[in-house]
Amino acid sequence: MDGASVPVMPRGVRMQFDKVRDGWVLLAPERAIRLDPIGHAILSEVDGARSIDVISAILAARYAAPVAEIGKDCGEFVGALVARRILDLAA
Repeated sequence: MDGASVPVMPRGVRMQFDKVRDGWVLLAPERAIRLDPIGHAILSEVDGARSIDVISAILAARYAAPVAEIGKDCGEFVGALVARRILDLAA
């Protein structure tokens, strides 16, 4: 996944705290994906304007982690959601 790519949550996809599961889930049409803390942190920064590189830099600063490592994880996570057609990339 290119670091300049800008992930977007399409219409009908949202992140929500699920009281029953006691955790964050990503809700998409006919799907609910339970998020771990890393997935939640990444998706919390997806706003349709920030690129993967920008999101990675924000998270690296927040968690005092290497930008390259965060960028790799972020790109793989977003890429997997794009492949499953849960996230889109801005044009």
